[in-house]
Amino acid sequence: MPHTFSRHTAGARVSAAGWGWRHAGRLAPAVADLTLTIEPGERVLLLGPSGAGKSTLLAGLAGVLGGDEEGDEFGDLRIDGKRPAEVRGRAGLVLQDPDAQVVLARVGDDVAFGCENLGVPRQEIWPRVRWALDAVGLQLPLEHPSSRLSGGQKQRLALAGVLAMRPGLVLLDEPTANLDPSGVTEVRDVVARVIEETGATLIVVEHRVAVWQDVVDRVIVLDPAGGVLADGSPDAVLRTHGAQLARAGVWVPDFPPTLPARGSRAARGDELLVSRSLTVGRTPFASRTALPAASALNISLCEGESVAITGANGAGKSTLALTLAGLLAPLDGTLEARPALSRGLRAEPGRWKSRDLLTRMGTVFQDPEHQFLASTVRRELAIGPAALGLGDAEVTSRVDELLTRLRLGSLADANPFTLSGGEKRRLSVATILATRPQILFLDEPTFGQDATTWRELVGLLRELVDSGSSIVTVTHDAELVRALADRVFELQPQSAVAA
Repeated sequence: MPHTFSRHTAGARVSAAGWGWRHAGRLAPAVADLTLTIEPGERVLLLGPSGAGKSTLLAGLAGVLGGDEEGDEFGDLRIDGKRPAEVRGRAGLVLQDPDAQVVLARVGDDVAFGCENLGVPRQEIWPRVRWALDAVGLQLPLEHPSSRLSGGQKQRLALAGVLAMRPGLVLLDEPTANLDPSGVTEVRDVVARVIEETGATLIVVEHRVAVWQDVVDRVIVLDPAGGVLADGSPDAVLRTHGAQLARAGVWVPDFPPTLPARGSRAARGDELLVSRSLTVGRTPFASRTALPAASALNISLCEGESVAITGANGAGKSTLALTLAGLLAPLDGTLEARPALSRGLRAEPGRWKSRDLLTRMGTVFQDPEHQFLASTVRRELAIGPAALGLGDAEVTSRVDELLTRLRLGSLADANPFTLSGGEKRRLSVATILATRPQILFLDEPTFGQDATTWRELVGLLRELVDSGSSIVTVTHDAELVRALADRVFELQPQSAVAA
């Protein structure tokens, strides 16, 4: 029997008058001179190039930007005429990274967490929890371990936690990022249904217009220089400003990013890595037993080759990449580095020291922040080359080149943790490129990129492959697969098919 929703809350009204925010340690504001009004019940798609301040605006509306030591706020931002910090609970925020919102060990407790913090009477909490889980289609026992959820399930869990609080304003920051295609459709449809039947106001941040175009009734495009670049119905904005938005980096359906034709390419070289009947898995938190994620994997990788690992959420893609990169031990089977990669070391990559990995294999994690160590972007990029013992001039040359190629030059002195999601992703890729390893393992490298930065990043990766480097990419980005991959290795739960 389908769940019946109730219009338990009125949509919130949002207003901004000359509002802006500057992160501590950054010269330019993340948002500047923003003036707009969003009426109760409106469904808004918030667009803009990477770094335009979309996530910052959502954090401001959720009242979680921080105090004076974290940045400076100017202008006026209101929800129902009040400052966001005065009406916490009126807005509910789902972050870019669903792992960042998993708080408690069991599914039911995690959904109840927000209600408990808002002081919802105990007798009301569990009916709300069951309603929210039913609403997002997460059909699991309340005691199910949250650590055993797939990425798509965690995204649903985060959404359920927000819905259980019954906010009048639902804020979604790239809620379908890192989801497989079916997960994108499912989460989008869940949001559309719940918003339609509850009457809440919706603001969703997304780079790719096509996903949400038929759900929203208004599109607002932020201008990186300040203010609003375009505002109106989806059809009107795309019809009038489509070409301009595409030039600004927005993923407009009729204006896909194009890559230049590939030049000469080095011939495929020696074999680097080989697995036979490989089983990969991880040990969950507070457990002593490793859980297999995928098995019977037979993979090979050669010099100058690009391989994409695709498949549904929870199939073990990231776990496989970490195992191939020598960061997780195989549970069964063999993984062997050939002489062209091992260069005198033992054949098992998992036994190599960190210094040995630097020029052989580099890994970009799914969460960029897991890689940051330094207080500025420039220092972050210099860590790897300095660890190799390179001279100051060579370190500076490599850092400057990457700052320019990946549009990070204006952020050289910024703290990595103050960057936007897309900027953090480009920095995490650049930290690995700085050491120039033979094999790059990239987990969702195009996450958070606008069309312009996507094109430039993919172009750089193609140059590396053409010059003889090898790349293994974990991705749901079909455009990236088409532009970069020589072979596709599709994972399914407990199985894999090489193509």
